[in-house]
Amino acid sequence: MPKITVKAKTRRPPTATPYFSRAVSKALEALEILKRTPEPLALHKLAALLRLTKSSLLRILQTLEGAGYVERNHAGHYQLTADTRPVVPARLLSTLLRVATPVMRDLTREFRETTGLAFLFDNHIEAIAVVESPHVMRMGNTVGRILQPHASALGKCIAAFQADDRRERLLRSYGIYSFTPHTITDENEIAAEFKRVRERGYATDREETTLDGCCFGAPIFTSPKEVLASISISIPKSRLGPQAWQDQVIQAILRASKTIGDGLQAQIDTL
Repeated sequence: MPKITVKAKTRRPPTATPYFSRAVSKALEALEILKRTPEPLALHKLAALLRLTKSSLLRILQTLEGAGYVERNHAGHYQLTADTRPVVPARLLSTLLRVATPVMRDLTREFRETTGLAFLFDNHIEAIAVVESPHVMRMGNTVGRILQPHASALGKCIAAFQADDRRERLLRSYGIYSFTPHTITDENEIAAEFKRVRERGYATDREETTLDGCCFGAPIFTSPKEVLASISISIPKSRLGPQAWQDQVIQAILRASKTIGDGLQAQIDTL
């Protein structure tokens, strides 16, 4: 994973009041930083962002941990607890759908195959939009469907770019099941598949979730270092063209994911 840097957008503390508490202010700043960080933060990194000594911050974090607002992972890094993580803002989803829908329609018009859009919620990946193929025989999807993080192209694209802890939670929450003889269920092989997705920037599903179903997906960066969404094209194996044609599909899905990501990031500061 690339190194994560965070520029905190914090509220301005009410220093004019004589009852202002610097410790409470720093605790709120810490929660805001953790909310905006896609992976857990080490004590020294969080201390640097807050301009606090490690000992001062440790007292604050231990208080927040005791109250159930933050938790430490196996490496001792800090993150929000599941109950504290904010619900995905409705405006973020609506903006994503507004930006992605015309791109999805263009893809379906170009290749005449089903296009899907997925989003990462707290502990699962869900299909949030589908543009169906005009063919009578087609690969379908359903809005609201929970997607397999280890088998579907949409799921792999999102899971591969998460911090280790969150990716593990996604896998355990869904479960590692075999859907066809082609499904990867060995944990080492799944880890290797996620590495391939990160290295090449796209994912495939070659009959891993449905026999005769093939899918090409790409991650959507909702910020320069954060993937919360993905887009895919689903094609029946019987209509899968030669490798040169498949490469065209992959390049098109990569362009589409970048177009959506750029459009979303251009509006993200207003959400």
